[in-house]
Amino acid sequence: MLSKKAKYALKALLFLAKQERKLFMISEIADHEKIPQKFLESIMLELKNNQLLFSVRGKNGGYKLAKEPVEISVGNVIRMIDGPLAQIPCVSKLYYQKCDECIDEVTCEIRLVMKKVRDATAEILDGTNLEMLILKPDILI
Repeated sequence: MLSKKAKYALKALLFLAKQERKLFMISEIADHEKIPQKFLESIMLELKNNQLLFSVRGKNGGYKLAKEPVEISVGNVIRMIDGPLAQIPCVSKLYYQKCDECIDEVTCEIRLVMKKVRDATAEILDGTNLEMLILKPDILI
């Protein structure tokens, strides 16, 4: 399940992507997107630390995207905030861990079906960037 933190991160990034590189204060983004400001502050700092946002301090400061919307995939944002897309660790590409109780990964039925789920999820989320969501919000329909 997508966490509120990841959902709010995506909402904030989409808001900024629609603004054509203008600077916005956290309070403006929080008000417009109905996100608790204190929660958004920590999210924005995390996105900045991961080079997705650029910030300017001071009276006329704020946040804007550090990359083009086409360069920011939904999958990468979710991984950045929530961690792996995989439902179980033995099918994760980036965060693989062998399951303690697994006898044979090659024939494990649960692993095989969860790998299909991971692959389908990654294909959709990694294949969708902010620009696509802005220009063609019905792209997944």
